[in-house]
Amino acid sequence: MADTKTVETEAEKPPRSVRVVLLALMITMMLAMLDNMIVGTAMPTIVGELGGLEHLSWVVTAYTLATAASTPIWGKIGDMYGRKGAFMTSIVIFLIGSALSGMAQNMGELIGFRAIQGLGAGGLMVGVMAIIGDLIPPRERGKYQGMMAGVMALAMIGGPLVGGTITDNWGWRWSFYINLPLGVVSLALISAVLHLPRKRSQSRIDYLGATLLTVGITSIVLVTTWGGSEYAWSSARIMELIGIGVASLIGFVFWQTRAAEPIVPLHIFRSRNFTLMSIIGFVTGFVMFGATLFLPLYQQSVQGASATNSGLLLLPMLGAMLVTSMVAGRVTTNSGKYKIFPLVGSVAMVIGLYLLSTMDTGTSRLTSGVFMAVVGLGMGCLMQITMLVAQNSVEMKDMGVASSSTTLFRTLGSSFGVAIMGALFNNRVQDVMSERAGALGSKITEQSAQLDAASLAKLPVAAREAYQHAVSAGTHSAFLLGAVVAVIALVAAVFVKEVPLKGAGPQKDGESAGDAAATQPPLVDAV
Repeated sequence: MADTKTVETEAEKPPRSVRVVLLALMITMMLAMLDNMIVGTAMPTIVGELGGLEHLSWVVTAYTLATAASTPIWGKIGDMYGRKGAFMTSIVIFLIGSALSGMAQNMGELIGFRAIQGLGAGGLMVGVMAIIGDLIPPRERGKYQGMMAGVMALAMIGGPLVGGTITDNWGWRWSFYINLPLGVVSLALISAVLHLPRKRSQSRIDYLGATLLTVGITSIVLVTTWGGSEYAWSSARIMELIGIGVASLIGFVFWQTRAAEPIVPLHIFRSRNFTLMSIIGFVTGFVMFGATLFLPLYQQSVQGASATNSGLLLLPMLGAMLVTSMVAGRVTTNSGKYKIFPLVGSVAMVIGLYLLSTMDTGTSRLTSGVFMAVVGLGMGCLMQITMLVAQNSVEMKDMGVASSSTTLFRTLGSSFGVAIMGALFNNRVQDVMSERAGALGSKITEQSAQLDAASLAKLPVAAREAYQHAVSAGTHSAFLLGAVVAVIALVAAVFVKEVPLKGAGPQKDGESAGDAAATQPPLVDAV
């Protein structure tokens, strides 16, 4: 009896080689998620040494643009020529960009090297998700993707703390150099252990499609980045970018119906579940990155929290997201059921965002923490389930483009979320400051609606109180918009069809452990 139990336990465990690959994938996921968090903390020090304050935003924008534009291309390259080679190449490019960024001597060099880093980063997240899709059957995949969601949450919590520690003790250049040892470990593990079938497609990469998609995505990201900050929303530059973006994307869709090997095969959108997951992923990105931007601002400006530990301010939300994603993954693996999670997650996200919109100058940290936990619960139900269902909706040959498309929609959602919620927040802050502090209020916020702790401390008491009310009003508008947008995810979740997950589930009654293990495809060589 004891021997039987031991056999069953071993059958549930992934092979040691798979566990090693998963460790390497988690390290790579950490690289992708940590980078912007660490660099964001180091930016004041970087500007102090390199100068070029007027180009500061481009350090982030260049990375974001390159990442978004290259994401679908990496997915397609992996499908055509093999996942392992594409993934390792993206890691190498990311590490080259990291090393060069650490050696930058001026702001122009740093921006260019960050773009190189972003090109590699576009393949990191896609490669992680697609390789998991290759290695693990969908029925077993939930718990592993839940672990990846946990890594994302930990990176968001720890990133600012790690960034601050590195910058204070080793200098800002190490915020880039820290990627090198981690990346080398990941490369070594993947090279030694991961042995996926090699592919060699006779078709050529769809260069025209890649160009049209890159121009379209670049235009969209620039509109959401520059609109309302660098340029007015109604300015000629923003209108030009919108026109270029719309024309490029229409041309891209038209060309994909004719290309021999399209970058994004449109037939994957014939699956209702895949289309719905793309919508839910967009909304999740919209809400998540908007929340992570405005919650620390509210807590620092209104509740008087320290900016030093800004990552810890989000702990209730990210902690709830971490726990829920792990539970959702485990339940999906054990039961094979998943529709409940998009439904519960969307409802929790709507309720949580509405609760956050009710915060004012008198809201306690405990109360806001509870509200954040509700939002985190919703995100935890959605983050990786969207990828799982999207991958389950396509054939294996389209695993890369399915993973990259889902990732791209989430990235675009985050760009729109930060831009639209940011514009609403800024306008509301400026209006309330004008109402409560008159001309002084308008002058205080004419450069930026977001004041740092030092600027806030210098304000007269009346102006500071006015600003606290203004930030409360701004976050109310931003989170209320988020709640309305989250309703779209809820509607999409209602129409999700629970298609059985492919692959083996837990051992059934009467089935031997050997039979259950035999259903797992040997995609990784034993070590």
